[in-house]
Amino acid sequence: MTIKRVRIIEGCISCNLCEDLCPEVFEVPAGGTSITVKGHEKLLNGDAEMEEKITEAVESCPVEVIEVDQE
Repeated sequence: MTIKRVRIIEGCISCNLCEDLCPEVFEVPAGGTSITVKGHEKLLNGDAEMEEKITEAVESCPVEVIEVDQE
């Protein structure tokens, strides 16, 4: 399955883990909660290494607020 969309839902605790694991897709602005990097969609092209990093971030999130759509 290929990841087609990544989003952060309400409840992020700003632990920075997703940004540490996959800075190409996630960032945590100072004083804010996690967001997806603008333009990250172009990285969602079936690249196995990128999908592995995103999946690791999803599975590691302590509050489970990262969601992905797969095709």
